[in-house]
Amino acid sequence: MEDLRQISSKLQNTNNKNILVDFYGNEDAGIYAINDEVAIVQSADFITPVVDDPYIYGQIAAANSISDIYAMGGDAISAINLLMWDKCNIPQELIQGILEGGLSKIQEAGAALLGGHTIADSEQKYGLSVNGIINPKKIWRNNTAKIGDVIILTKPIGLGILTTALKANKLESNTIEKISKIMSELNLKSKNIAQNYKISACTDITGFGLLGHLLEMTTKNTSLEIYSNNIPLIEESIIFAKKGIIPGGSYANKEAIHNKCNFNLAQDSIFRELDILLFDAQTSGGLALAINENEANKLIQHLKDEGIECANVISKVVENKESKLNIL
Repeated sequence: MEDLRQISSKLQNTNNKNILVDFYGNEDAGIYAINDEVAIVQSADFITPVVDDPYIYGQIAAANSISDIYAMGGDAISAINLLMWDKCNIPQELIQGILEGGLSKIQEAGAALLGGHTIADSEQKYGLSVNGIINPKKIWRNNTAKIGDVIILTKPIGLGILTTALKANKLESNTIEKISKIMSELNLKSKNIAQNYKISACTDITGFGLLGHLLEMTTKNTSLEIYSNNIPLIEESIIFAKKGIIPGGSYANKEAIHNKCNFNLAQDSIFRELDILLFDAQTSGGLALAINENEANKLIQHLKDEGIECANVISKVVENKESKLNIL
């Protein structure tokens, strides 16, 4: 995460008044205004296989890519396949399954597949370049949460640990089915519901882990209190975290931001022993929605009524403290 910031800080964009969001922040997508009412939202992402079933892998990769559009408050309208094909080990019929899985999620999002680009690679990867549209006056940024807001999370964490356990052939079929459903679920419903409320800021929880993405939601004037007991967590991830089955990316996330964190956990908190769960690198995680505390319960009930059962307040935005993330 820090390496990317250093690299991008050396890039200089042209002075263009139509650029509303670009690479200078840590936003989930870029935004370019067409006129006063319409702007383009653009992003790209791809991942290595996280499950064995090619169709479900394609669904997860597509949902993960499209999520960046939703994190900005936009609607996906078109996509381009990005396929890195390990031809020596992955036969054509499996590639067909991956692309069909991706297409199913593109269509579920109400978008169109316009084409794609394929290259040979020794490691299989798949994802999308996605275009969306948004009203320029209704953009969700990730760092505009206000003091007194709370942050609602819409999917549970623990996916990185469990996909690592899956690669090691440690998961039972019911757990594989559970995490596949979570990762392949579009954040479309959560985004659509949240647009009925005044959202101050939003991001989606992916490779930087929960705490990494929450850190991006702070500013020089704000810190976060994080209520660890409220964080939705896939229970099976605890078992494998205790066994040390943890992806390298989760350790890298912890190393990158541990100095921004202050842990003041209860004696019985699972995170006293397993704080790595809070840094766990996620694939196709949920939205983190900042909203005024007085409106939060309404939004949570609305989400739950529509099937987003784990939605919960996990954090509060407070005045700047010595530590940006204060985990309670």
